[in-house]
Amino acid sequence: MKFTVKDILDMEVTLALGCTEPVAIALGAAAAASLLPEKEFDTIEIWIDPNIYKNGMAVTIPGSGDMQGLDTAAALGACGGDPDRGLEVLASLDDDTIKKASQLLKANSVTVHLREEKGLYVQTKITAGENIAESLIVDLHSNIISLKLNGKEVQDSPLLSKARKKGGQHPLAELETWLRELTLAEILELTGDLDEDDLNFLEEGVTHNLALAEHGLKYGTGLGIGKAIDRLLKQKLLTKDMATSAKRLTSAAADARMGGVNLPAMSSAGSGNHGLTAILPIWAVKDFVDHDRETILRAIGLSHIITAYVKAHTGRLSAVCGCSVAAGAGATAGITYLIGGDVGHMEGAIKNIMHDLAGVICDGAKAGCAIKLNTAAGAAVQAALFSLQGINVQDTDGIIGYSTQKTIQNMGELSHDGMVETDKTILKIMLEKQLASKEK
Repeated sequence: MKFTVKDILDMEVTLALGCTEPVAIALGAAAAASLLPEKEFDTIEIWIDPNIYKNGMAVTIPGSGDMQGLDTAAALGACGGDPDRGLEVLASLDDDTIKKASQLLKANSVTVHLREEKGLYVQTKITAGENIAESLIVDLHSNIISLKLNGKEVQDSPLLSKARKKGGQHPLAELETWLRELTLAEILELTGDLDEDDLNFLEEGVTHNLALAEHGLKYGTGLGIGKAIDRLLKQKLLTKDMATSAKRLTSAAADARMGGVNLPAMSSAGSGNHGLTAILPIWAVKDFVDHDRETILRAIGLSHIITAYVKAHTGRLSAVCGCSVAAGAGATAGITYLIGGDVGHMEGAIKNIMHDLAGVICDGAKAGCAIKLNTAAGAAVQAALFSLQGINVQDTDGIIGYSTQKTIQNMGELSHDGMVETDKTILKIMLEKQLASKEK
């Protein structure tokens, strides 16, 4: 099956409010709660995969008053989430929701179970009096494949995945199979199919992600890296160049998002932070080159496609930091395109950043992600500029392949097979820290 660039944007680029792992938990809980006639819950139980667990432990939930935690996400979703809004499920939170959720948490009515199997998985079971409601999300953060009330499958809910209702495979799985077979030249060709509606949509993503960056720069939320870069620029300890500008904008947006600011991000390949990295470094670089609106937005479109392409190989969630190797690859390709590079330069830039950042691990979503986005943004600029100067990592080096496709295939193999134990060890360390903090 052949897909179009519109299909890619439709399935891979969407608004998300808050980190998408706790949001998936909140969505599952909100979907289950929507089946219940009464909204006073006795217990909530969730079963989640290791990567959802890892990414939801320490990130602040937007609109919650700085609350964190997997159990918190479930309670907030059940008490006041709007499942019809998908990954913006938490946009409906209010003081009453937070109060009800806090009462459930204080009563220890929310239980979190770690499911050993890998693969995105969020199962929710809510008991309210004599009624039991259940939901199941798999593969994608918003892919609800099952809803049950008192053990009976609900067949006609609009919340159910379209693929589930048709009894088939989710279209994204087919899209990823198709993407994996493309060459870089074929991906670049797709950007020629972006029409004015697509460009307007891409511009909407810029607007949303810039709003996060502006908030981070103004208030220094989260880790405050973006605001710190501004101070360093004023002190003349940093110079305002392409790389610093890309770091400043991207890290400031991550500061805001990871700090729980109640603003949505335009996500890419299932992650808001991927969306920040795929878009904002390119937007920062535009101030240093001759450009027009269409070229900038086509560069951003290319970045989203490359990000999806890499994620199709590495998987939705893994031990590898996708902001570095997936969105970073997208950003460096987009920057190369924006400053006049050809497909050969793009291939070199992607190899450069893959070789540079392949070892960056994902140790969960948290304020510190802003440092990694800062690194990825700077590396994306550097990789592009090096390639335009004829500096490209050689095919004989490490995991680098003879083509972009082979390099990313190797990255996928490293992610799937080589870092399984790494992922387990990261989660073990995080769980031990969590236990130690509770015992204090």
